Amino acid sequence: MHTIETMHSPGILNRRDFLIATAGTVACLAMGGFPGTSHAAEAAIVLPPLPYAENALDPVITARTMSFHYGKHHSGYVTNLNKLIAGTEYPEMGLEKIIADTAGVPEKAAIFNNAAQVWNHTFYWNSLKPGGGGEPPAALKAMIDASFGSVDACRKELATAATTQFGSGWAWLVADGKGLKVVKTGNAETPLTTGLKPLLTIDVWEHAYYLDYQNRRADYVNAVLDKLINWEFALQNAG
Repeated sequence: MHTIETMHSPGILNRRDFLIATAGTVACLAMGGFPGTSHAAEAAIVLPPLPYAENALDPVITARTMSFHYGKHHSGYVTNLNKLIAGTEYPEMGLEKIIADTAGVPEKAAIFNNAAQVWNHTFYWNSLKPGGGGEPPAALKAMIDASFGSVDACRKELATAATTQFGSGWAWLVADGKGLKVVKTGNAETPLTTGLKPLLTIDVWEHAYYLDYQNRRADYVNAVLDKLINWEFALQNAG
């Protein structure tokens, strides 16, 4: 599985900071400290920086939600994972290799859950962008039309997956062979473990939206799809 290289400086990210995946891997953001190789003596896995300012997704996702979601939840998974893998072989592995090695192994469930949630959240932040939504780039639109019939049909499938995922989880647009499809996963599960290539995701854990939308998950999902979804990121990952 592809490992993720480090950047020389953490700052605001741009398109050059994305790696395009080869078969069986996903395109993922190159961020300082994100891989399993040590970036600092005290931590094997480091919280990646957001690709935009904390208030950049307002009013769809407020800075208050971001401060908790990124600053508490995502950060907490990084902290927990480092504690769990201390003294094991995992600090020397890339994050995707940790996920692959621990998936479906009951005695390693805690490591998997925290590693997958670090990866999923990093992928989620980059599935969103200020001023997103709208029409996908032409190349992605052609793939969507071939698989779903229309962009609107794809959007509806993503919304349905996100709103019908029972409890916590994720809705994903993925590449499966030469086509695209929508899948949903529960809790920390990720398409990485099923041979699918994630293109973008929507987080439907309650902490992703509850401060802004309370129990109105559908309003959050539709607002994300209308105003934040990052089709360019999906196209980069489909390459």
